[in-house]
Amino acid sequence: MKTNEELQKDVQNAIKWEPLLHAAEIGVTVKDGVVTLTGIVDGYFKKKEAENAAKNVSGVKAVVEEIEIKYSNTFTKTDNDIAHEVLKALKDNWSVSEDHVKVKVEDGWVTLEGELTWNFQRQDAKTAISFLPGVKGVTNEIKIKSDIKNAIEKKDVEKALARSWSLNAKDITVTVNGTNVKLTGFVDSIYQKDQAEKIVWKTPGIWSIDNDLVVEYDYAML
Repeated sequence: MKTNEELQKDVQNAIKWEPLLHAAEIGVTVKDGVVTLTGIVDGYFKKKEAENAAKNVSGVKAVVEEIEIKYSNTFTKTDNDIAHEVLKALKDNWSVSEDHVKVKVEDGWVTLEGELTWNFQRQDAKTAISFLPGVKGVTNEIKIKSDIKNAIEKKDVEKALARSWSLNAKDITVTVNGTNVKLTGFVDSIYQKDQAEKIVWKTPGIWSIDNDLVVEYDYAML
């Protein structure tokens, strides 16, 4: 059990532990397990690093990310420049078929659209552009359309979750409806919630996931 102050300190230390981040740039406030991150950084990847660091802390139920991205006044890069660099980064990534991904850039914000066959390809597409200078944010609207026609077996998904040391699979209920898998139940952290989803995304034939797992954690009352 943690107080708000203890959880705040844990999140601050987690951010300080990340070598790509400067803890002084990022403010942390906590209330009842909800962590709010504020501040100004000079790259989109720093926003994601701070968010991921906070999510992985035990006791964090949700993260509200209000970090701004600002580049120096001498930094100039147009949306057209960014678009060309995004397309090149996607082309250079072996796991992503750039022919199936459409790119839109508006005021430094990149939107990815299209269809791919696996979720790891969708994640790789986002990761490939996260470190590009000038990118202020990424909206990943790529859809998954698997070319595998095998029916998804509920028991196979349950066994995959049970194999993970980080999860208590008995607290997770799996529902299969065609190419969709729905997860309900309880986990101890956002990390576990994300981990369960990552495991399920490896299921052959899956197109979508409804992750309705609830993060349940008891907090010390002052």
